[in-house]
Amino acid sequence: MNVTVPRAAMVPLMVLAGALVAFQSRVNGALADQIGTGLRAGTLAAVISFGSGLLVITLIVATTGSGRQSMRRLAHARSSKRLRWYELIGGLGGAFFVASQGIAVGTIGVALFIVAFTAGQSLSSLAVDHVGFGPGGVQAVSVGRTIAAACAIVAVLLKAVEQLDAGATWLTVGLALLAFLAGVAQAVQQAVNGRVSAVVASPATTWNNFLVGTTALLVLLAVSFLVDGHIGSLPTAGWYYLGGVLGIGFIMVAAIAVQAYGVLVLGLCMIAGQVVTAEILDVVDPAVEVGGLGLLGGAVALVGVVVALLLTPPRPTQG
Repeated sequence: MNVTVPRAAMVPLMVLAGALVAFQSRVNGALADQIGTGLRAGTLAAVISFGSGLLVITLIVATTGSGRQSMRRLAHARSSKRLRWYELIGGLGGAFFVASQGIAVGTIGVALFIVAFTAGQSLSSLAVDHVGFGPGGVQAVSVGRTIAAACAIVAVLLKAVEQLDAGATWLTVGLALLAFLAGVAQAVQQAVNGRVSAVVASPATTWNNFLVGTTALLVLLAVSFLVDGHIGSLPTAGWYYLGGVLGIGFIMVAAIAVQAYGVLVLGLCMIAGQVVTAEILDVVDPAVEVGGLGLLGGAVALVGVVVALLLTPPRPTQG
């Protein structure tokens, strides 16, 4: 069963999905800071986020008719080899993204993390659509797509320069690069998820993502005990554990939308939600200093999104 959503409703949903990404980054970064230090704390925060998401989506697919039907389709697609192995490991991109949130956000802030992430997402989406890796086939490079990618790169440079001028170290650059690579992986994940969702529908696609991602993060957590780090007690406030639920929301929306809009248009709408929400989160956080250069970076990213959307009309919705 595939879900058909009216175009007028899908665009704001994609923007909302981007906002959920920014909120998840703040939640997982704060959880890692509360848990401890080093790779160990960041990975444990990611395991908690992905693991809780896996529990919730498992409950959904087990208790709903559409969820069970979607899971049966997934099992059949696996056994018949209709889906290839690399189409089923999109959750690795999600695991990388969530782990990078826990590792980087506490140091560089949500806004720089999201802008760097979206720069990688924009460039990777451009390449993914150009080679036809997504479910919509080949979508050639256009002026709008090029402008969006260029604006994203300018935005991350502005944000990075501001932080370096404020006394940040080259660790900031390294963590921003980590976020950039997470964005690259995210675009590939969205393309793969779109392929899977076109065959088995969104619930099983989301469940498969969380299963693969949680497994990978548990392996990384085991490895993290080989390096320096500290884990203390878990926080008691419930909002620290919302990362998995937020992840379910944007993965399900993305898996549906990418089939009709392609990876780049989906990415552009999500970038709009990510950048605006990340800037708001940093502005209202008294512990984060936000300067004019950083706000200019966010504005540049949004200009690229708007121009690209105006110059890149979405493909007809598929039923």
